[in-house]
Amino acid sequence: MNLFGFELVPLNLPLEKRLRTVGVLHFTYLFLFFGLSTLFVSLYLLLFTSYYLIPLAYYLWYRYDRSTSEQGGRRSDWVRRWRVFKWAAEYFPVELVKTSELQPNKNYILACHPHGVMCQSHFVNFASEATGFSNKFPGIKSYLTALSSSFSYPIFREYFMLSGSIEASGASIDWVLSKEGSGNAVALIVGGAKEALDARPGSCHLKLKNRKGFCKKALKHGASVVPVFAFGENDLYKQAANPEGSKVRKFQNVLTRILGFSPPMFYGRGFFNYTFGLLPLEKPVTTVGK
Repeated sequence: MNLFGFELVPLNLPLEKRLRTVGVLHFTYLFLFFGLSTLFVSLYLLLFTSYYLIPLAYYLWYRYDRSTSEQGGRRSDWVRRWRVFKWAAEYFPVELVKTSELQPNKNYILACHPHGVMCQSHFVNFASEATGFSNKFPGIKSYLTALSSSFSYPIFREYFMLSGSIEASGASIDWVLSKEGSGNAVALIVGGAKEALDARPGSCHLKLKNRKGFCKKALKHGASVVPVFAFGENDLYKQAANPEGSKVRKFQNVLTRILGFSPPMFYGRGFFNYTFGLLPLEKPVTTVGK
């Protein structure tokens, strides 16, 4: 059914498909809005209500607990197995393909490509059990790395750490590879924020030049580097044209340097329509490590 140029989602869509859309909605809006939302709510409580003690108490906790996101985080296998992550994996669907064994007596760096717009498949694979990481690689714990700024938002940082996520910093990687024993796999999205600016269907531009720090960490700690590629990650969103040298790309590069993360101008589908919105497109993603 079409309305004003929008292809609407059928009203009689099976419940199973609705739940899968809820799963991907959960991650997408968590990624885009949850951190800022909790920050604004905290500031509102602090400045304009009589509940100012709540954000003050949380701030004291944050100061006390600040280093946890750089010291292995606070993973919860119960949270990682939530059904909502399984729904998200089934939405695309995302498949994690095992091509070789990872030995529990060693540590690993999973060098992941491509970044995509929102790293949807990397989160599903390595920050949850939706694709069965622990079953495929028994004795191995995965730690997805994320921007350090992600762990500055109240409540959001706690939720993020429960998924097994840690800061993408040298100190954080050092800690997992040296203080957490063996059987650890640090999932690092090598291309980083700038790679997101080239994420569009039918293309694959990787950022590898001057990104060799993870190799130095692997050599320092005797960890093995496992190249990981998510085929289809770049197909999940469409992006406005921003060729190198254009005014749009220059503006995006400036914002990336200032903010620490890139601002791609992207769109996918909506919750109630297939034409436009913030949800990713229903495209299969196959993640292979070798």
